[in-house]
Amino acid sequence: YHLDFHSFSRRLASDLILEQAEIFAVQGGPVLITGETGTGKGEIARMIHGLSRREGRFVTVNCSAIPPDLIENELFGHEKGAYTGAGEAADGLVARAEQGTLFLDEIGELPMEGQTKLLRLVQEGRYERIGSSETRNTTARFLFATNRDLEKDVEAGRFRSDLYFRISTFELRIPALRERPADLHMLIDHFLWLAARKFHREKIVMTDGARALLERYSWPGNVR
Repeated sequence: YHLDFHSFSRRLASDLILEQAEIFAVQGGPVLITGETGTGKGEIARMIHGLSRREGRFVTVNCSAIPPDLIENELFGHEKGAYTGAGEAADGLVARAEQGTLFLDEIGELPMEGQTKLLRLVQEGRYERIGSSETRNTTARFLFATNRDLEKDVEAGRFRSDLYFRISTFELRIPALRERPADLHMLIDHFLWLAARKFHREKIVMTDGARALLERYSWPGNVR
């Protein structure tokens, strides 16, 4: 399921994003959130978790920050003595997200080995700690985000096609700020209001010419 924001250009894109987040929140399956850096993918993931009313925590992991040889340990945890330095058993991120949501940011940066291990988890909801043969089940819900074009990565052999199809059944694309002129003016008004409070001014306004300049800017960093 994909939402095309270009067909709703007269409405605030942020309103449409919120509506779609509400729909995805209740269906419970994996959701892939795509968009350029700085568009607010992490905030949308947190919103979906909040709207889902799941009892557990919202747990975040940045896939680009985990060394390939530590992915399994980070996600699944380990038993005491599973490797040198494992003085006691420890839960992984999946266990910490029990009855909650595990948000895997920058999923497109996950190495192929990690993708293989993740596929079974998402597909079956099952995993084993390092050093254990006991299969565990999880009730965690999985959300994913990326600024990459995963379809092209699949074609180039950088991302597993079976994992891509598993996580992208429900996809929410966050448009770049340059595609959201109505949202841009809402953000301008918001930051003017914040500036007025900070500098103890009753009101701070921006000229039409200044707003026109901002409309023409490409906003490479988006909302950030």
